[in-house]
Amino acid sequence: MGLQKIRSLFKKFKPRVLPPPPDTVLTNPSVMISTWFGVGLFRPAPGTMGSLAAMPIGYGIVMLTGNSGLLLCAILLLIVGTRFATIYGKKSGVKDDQSIVVDEVVGMWIAAVPAGTNIGLWLIAFLLFRFFDIWKPWPASYFDKKSKDGFGVMMDDVVAGIYALLGVSIAAVVVAPV
Repeated sequence: MGLQKIRSLFKKFKPRVLPPPPDTVLTNPSVMISTWFGVGLFRPAPGTMGSLAAMPIGYGIVMLTGNSGLLLCAILLLIVGTRFATIYGKKSGVKDDQSIVVDEVVGMWIAAVPAGTNIGLWLIAFLLFRFFDIWKPWPASYFDKKSKDGFGVMMDDVVAGIYALLGVSIAAVVVAPV
């Protein structure tokens, strides 16, 4: 690969930050939560950035409240995130705007429920969640293609999170058998 081709690839993946939709500001709660405090506005790979940004807060939740607390927070964020993703999608004009990463946060937290405070299992949760979020096996693909609001935006990542949760559960038994 020539130097010129490497330079063109680098320019293509040059990090940048997008503005929120017109008539919105980052401090608006629907923008703040939908973009997970602005992380979804980073380019490239906003979904990966959102998944990474979910990890420290999720880990902190586990430290304070345990695995069930993380699951409860994921469910609460699913409810709030569904509403805010719908609002953000309407403002941006794109139903599944790439800047919406609250769905990745919820999916990542679901995937990490069996990880507890084991950093290795959190890494496995991240890798499995990203794999299933990109692949979108059924029914994730159904929600991704058919839904026209925040519910579909959120549910494809919930399904990916559940698939990853199963993988992390298996890994947890192998890594730390009871």
